[in-house]
Amino acid sequence: MAISLKAKNRDNFTRATTNQLRREGFVPAVVYGKGKDTKTVSVDNVELMKTVRDEGRNAIISLDIENGDSVDVMLHEYQTDPVKGEVIHVDFYVVDMKEEMDVEVALRLEGEAAGTKDGGVLQQPLYELQVRAKPRDIPDEITADVSNLGIGDTLAVSDLPASDKYEFLDDPETTVAVVLAPETEEETKEDVDFSAEPELVGADEEKESEEE
Repeated sequence: MAISLKAKNRDNFTRATTNQLRREGFVPAVVYGKGKDTKTVSVDNVELMKTVRDEGRNAIISLDIENGDSVDVMLHEYQTDPVKGEVIHVDFYVVDMKEEMDVEVALRLEGEAAGTKDGGVLQQPLYELQVRAKPRDIPDEITADVSNLGIGDTLAVSDLPASDKYEFLDDPETTVAVVLAPETEEETKEDVDFSAEPELVGADEEKESEEE
């Protein structure tokens, strides 16, 4: 079931009106989709952030527009103020619940890699996966168990659990986790010969004067 979010129609696009909307706690937004007329609306900033925080970036939102229209959308893009960090504009994409779409889904590693117990270092080069699925089948996140990874072992996209509800679009050989060997003491030292005595400034001049 889609999460409901109320939206107001917006037909005045002057800067003064837009700024006033933001001061009142609303975010200007655009609603568009394949074969759909573009609509300009505004949504409550607090309710929008709560929905995204609670349901995730790929949540299906039932956008209830004040004239009676209700459309299923996903948050496609948003812009933030570079200084304040506040959301200042949102793009909603109207989804067809029967049609597959491509989205980014967060990747989370689970378990303690066996190699870390021997001093190895677990690294995660990839934090999001490209996934193709119908809107209702989009997972909240993808998890990968790294418990069996020893030093030098890697986990690739092809090693992730398969599903009949979605498919991965990333290269199957793309590394998602690796356990690196611990650095040896020799590798961490700087390449400096500490046995060499420091050269004294003026030593050559002093030696030459003694010889004279």
